[in-house]
Amino acid sequence: MIAVSLGTGLGVGFFPKAPGTIGSLWGLAVVWGLASAHASEIGFGICSLALFLVGIPICTRSAKLLEKKDPGEVVWDEIAPFPLLFLAVDFQLTTAILGFVLFRIFDIWKPWPVRDLEKFPDGLGIMADDMAAGLYAGVCLWGISVGMGLS
Repeated sequence: MIAVSLGTGLGVGFFPKAPGTIGSLWGLAVVWGLASAHASEIGFGICSLALFLVGIPICTRSAKLLEKKDPGEVVWDEIAPFPLLFLAVDFQLTTAILGFVLFRIFDIWKPWPVRDLEKFPDGLGIMADDMAAGLYAGVCLWGISVGMGLS
């Protein structure tokens, strides 16, 4: 059951309303930790890759144990994209709020080709679409932050 504990963000995925949104708050916590440790862009990139790669088996196992293809309770895929999202943007209150909102928009909207990535098998499909949504959100966040002089 360790996979389910991790996959559900230590249980926040079981919130009855908007578990993905609640789970995404863990992503902000991860980025806050990286920023507080003064991690470099390389550090953010390595963390993002590690969360993605570890997330594939976690999400695969969690989905099997919960007996669903892409369970809403599994929020690891909402957490993992955040270091990617903030790879090229300084983490501060304004960018944290903007990044969070942009990620949720892209994660729910799933513009092309994000939705198609869900077709990959098991945990890869669970993870890939959210990582792509994080990439889209990160590019938009970078553009906004440069335009506003936040980075």
